[in-house]
Amino acid sequence: MPQKSATHARDAIRIVPLHPFAAAPQAVPARLTYRNGPLIPAVEVFTLFYGKAWKAAPQLELVDRINGFFDTILTSALIDQLGEYDVQSYKIVHGRRTGSKTMTTGLSGTSITDTALQTFLQQQIGKKALPSTTKNTLYFIYLPPGVRVVMGGSASCQAFCGYHNAIGAKVFYAAMPYPDCSGCAGGLPVFDALTSTSSHELCEAITDPIPGTGWYDDTYGEIGDICAWQTKQLAGYTVQLEWSNRAKTCV
Repeated sequence: MPQKSATHARDAIRIVPLHPFAAAPQAVPARLTYRNGPLIPAVEVFTLFYGKAWKAAPQLELVDRINGFFDTILTSALIDQLGEYDVQSYKIVHGRRTGSKTMTTGLSGTSITDTALQTFLQQQIGKKALPSTTKNTLYFIYLPPGVRVVMGGSASCQAFCGYHNAIGAKVFYAAMPYPDCSGCAGGLPVFDALTSTSSHELCEAITDPIPGTGWYDDTYGEIGDICAWQTKQLAGYTVQLEWSNRAKTCV
């Protein structure tokens, strides 16, 4: 988990840190503990691609590829391995993608705050431009090249490459800036960088949708934080390793 100030501690637990990322030596071994909050048991991902760039090459082809990634990964071994974090009220099973939409209005500028994203998301849900939320809904918002996201005192390509968050206790989402800086590309092609960071936030959102209230480690953060930028190939896609309490390592 990246070093953080007390002011920004809560922000840091839900982000993909910049690459290269060197995990702090584990003086105390990592162990996620359950904090009695909700989990997302059968995740239903809706992808939202914001900006005109997603309607033209080369981003246009990424839309179908990212949606294909979710169609495969949501029923893969990546979800199966999260089963060790089942609790009595929430059993983690395979999910599905419920839809996708590209939108070009509602946000503006080359710097978008998390507050603006939340307002935008709530407005679109209220107008029924996006599906209503259930206990399993997880919106993935992909931003275009050249647009940074600001959360708290940090910004994408400055301190993070993506994050997940919650609006109250019912609206769960992930914000995924475009990896157009070296710290968020991590030496990978754009698509692979996006699938790596998306898998990081997917697994964290499932196991800790309201950051710090699900499965969490006070020193090292969430399931993906402990293993940031450690990747593997799964069903033809680049995904990040995730922490396993059972194996006591990243798997």
